[in-house]
Amino acid sequence: MTQIELSAGTIEYQDTGGTATGTSGGPVIVLLHGLMMDATLWDGVIAELSAGYRCVAPTLPFGAHRHAMHADADLSLPGIARLVAEFLDRLDLADVTLVGNDTGGALVQLLIGGGGDGAARVGRVVLASCDAFDNFPPGLTGKTLVLAGKLSPGMFGVFMQQMRLRAVRRLPVAFGWLTKRGDAATARWMKPVLTSAPIRRDTVRVLRAAGADRKLLVKAAEHLTEFGRPALVVWAIGDRVMPPEHGRRLAELLGGRLVEVPDSYTLVPLDQPSQLAQAIGEFAVAGKLT
Repeated sequence: MTQIELSAGTIEYQDTGGTATGTSGGPVIVLLHGLMMDATLWDGVIAELSAGYRCVAPTLPFGAHRHAMHADADLSLPGIARLVAEFLDRLDLADVTLVGNDTGGALVQLLIGGGGDGAARVGRVVLASCDAFDNFPPGLTGKTLVLAGKLSPGMFGVFMQQMRLRAVRRLPVAFGWLTKRGDAATARWMKPVLTSAPIRRDTVRVLRAAGADRKLLVKAAEHLTEFGRPALVVWAIGDRVMPPEHGRRLAELLGGRLVEVPDSYTLVPLDQPSQLAQAIGEFAVAGKLT
């Protein structure tokens, strides 16, 4: 993991290396994860793509990060979207294929709808089974997390101690409807929030901000038609948290193609990494030529 100091604090990220325009002539692929996850969400996808692309995956301050953010950091979703824009700027990444899954997809929508330097650095986007429209916070998992975020950081930590148990992690209110095969990853993602009081404080701040504006992505959707660059939507056919109809609506708004993935829940990078990597790789090359 490499580290970079941004305005909000220290961010860790994976970087397979290459130039600002990628290896082998391919564009840079930047991959964004969701709440209570880190950049390892993308390990399987990166393993498939790294031979031909520069893959960059930051660990965002969503609860599985290891470095606490500054006390005055804006940890609302729009604030973290601006942090992603700052990240792209500091690494001087251009013509980026920006990929988001789960809450990472919400960040993509906020970033491309906000204009400015961050959006200017994005050449094309991929939304993979993500928060959208009125499904925010999404499903039982998102609603349970936001409700738990109303607790004090200390009590939130007590509540989250239940996640040490696999049986609890596999419940629909936890990760049970998010991934079919990724329990080892979800157990690993829980460690920072279970062991670090500063990380718990960050996480509660994120969750309270998310709960404060539940129409955030409804408003963001109004600007998606303005993006005007290549877009791909990849959605799990069996998704029980992110409605498949939202995938179709996003593809229509963005004027993009929809790819539906079988035998997967929301976290397609864990459940079907090869299928997702193939879709992203083919699209990144085609999108660059468009």
